[in-house]
Amino acid sequence: MNQSFSLKILDRFAGLFRLFGVDYSKLRLIVGFKLTMDKRRVPTIIGNQAQKKEPIITPFVTSLLLYAFLGLLLIPFLFFAEEFYFSLAIAFTIVMFILMTSMISDFSSVLLDVRDKVVLATKPLDKRTISVAKFVHVVIYMTQLAGALLLIPFVVASFFHGLLFSVILLVTLILISLFCIVVTALFYMVILKFFDGEKLRNLINYVQIFLSVTLVFVYQFIGRSIGLIGVSLEFPIEWWQLLLPPFWFSAVFDILLNKNTNQFLIIAASLAVIVPIVSLLIYFKAMPAFEQNLAKLLNASTAKKEKKQWFTRKIAKWISRDQQERAVFDFARVMLSQEREFKLKVYPALGISIALPLFMITMMFIDGYGVNPEIDYLYGYFSLLAIPTIVYMLKYSAKANGAYLYQVLPVQERSIFYRATLKAFMMQLFVPVLVILMLIYLFLIGPIVLLHFSIILLIGCILTPISYRMMNNGRYPFNESFSLVESANTTIIFGMMFVIGGLAFVHYLISTLPYLIYLYLPLLLVVNHFIWKKIFPTR
Repeated sequence: MNQSFSLKILDRFAGLFRLFGVDYSKLRLIVGFKLTMDKRRVPTIIGNQAQKKEPIITPFVTSLLLYAFLGLLLIPFLFFAEEFYFSLAIAFTIVMFILMTSMISDFSSVLLDVRDKVVLATKPLDKRTISVAKFVHVVIYMTQLAGALLLIPFVVASFFHGLLFSVILLVTLILISLFCIVVTALFYMVILKFFDGEKLRNLINYVQIFLSVTLVFVYQFIGRSIGLIGVSLEFPIEWWQLLLPPFWFSAVFDILLNKNTNQFLIIAASLAVIVPIVSLLIYFKAMPAFEQNLAKLLNASTAKKEKKQWFTRKIAKWISRDQQERAVFDFARVMLSQEREFKLKVYPALGISIALPLFMITMMFIDGYGVNPEIDYLYGYFSLLAIPTIVYMLKYSAKANGAYLYQVLPVQERSIFYRATLKAFMMQLFVPVLVILMLIYLFLIGPIVLLHFSIILLIGCILTPISYRMMNNGRYPFNESFSLVESANTTIIFGMMFVIGGLAFVHYLISTLPYLIYLYLPLLLVVNHFIWKKIFPTR
């Protein structure tokens, strides 16, 4: 659905807009401009790397192709002709999850666009036209996204279940899309009503990270969900299902196709129609107050107070004895924790570092193997895969123009900047990830994981400066703009994967020999000291 086609469809409803007191010619101009700007936006689902040259297809079209791939998840749940209520409830849960997370991660900039207030509010436009233009823009986006996600499942369902099923499914998907749009907007309204804009920005950032991590594991669930075909879904209808929106929409199918007249199903189907419509009315009623609260996004948060970092500073004194290095360490720690664009680019790698080991363990339980204490701790080595990627990204910043400070600071030893930044990365990002994994594995395996994860930590401390020497040697941290970001050297990253795999194999071999594992730990301490001194020599 390109811009011209979207506007042609919109033209067919011009009379309806005018009926509600909207200046359609101005609304069309605003929506057309917004659709043009959408072409420059790179959706979260396809990553965050800048485009160096004009792509064959736009990033947004690429994202739609990926959503079409995600739509394959829904196909297995369309074959349960006798159990529409539960099978379609699962399918609609997946649909609503993808639509709402995508709304938050990629189209929050539309719902929370303060430029409308700054730019359009100064023009001869009434507030109703501006608000409706924003809503129409979101609806067009949601139509494209939902269409890409559901096109293949819709065709499959139409082929197997006939025309009536297709019509009901189309109407239901419209209601679900409307429900997702309005619920997301109302959620933002509540957040901005009681909290400042900083809380909302952080929330959006975390959802973007979560969506990026989720995509990595989708292919696993697609393969496993195919095995659901032929499995019987038999669950009793309970009152608590009325609290879950996916059951509302699946109840419509059970009533119209399976002629089920259970009173709970009738109530649920009624909610599927009433709630989206009532929510839409509430949305338009609350829109003026919402636009007023959007002003909070223009101001810096004054309620945010500096938290006491006494523990971090004690650690900093221990790992950075030099006073200048300690100052750079504090600076790098603040950059790593507060710069949103940096977090959006590196936190997915950290999320995968946690999720991948847990995913492997979960699959072992699902497949009936359980936990193997003699080898499962090796999944902790997956956390090391994030090190080369994140170390490479340490040279980028959204505030790269401030890098001139490195030249004017009275620091004689240039390597102090990156040495302190790498230590801040270990302290701020890597160690917390490893501690989370260690606590989970401590519960599953026992106290022996303390020794194994101490070894993994020391290996991570060795790989960090080595990754710097191979990819960022001689550069200042945070001194290049994200607009210049390129993919990390694929050969180096690929080679590091083999190195990490080899170190995991060595770890396993040593752990099979009595008492040798206890000699391996001090050996790694010595190697750590030598590597850091060699790469960052002190004068």
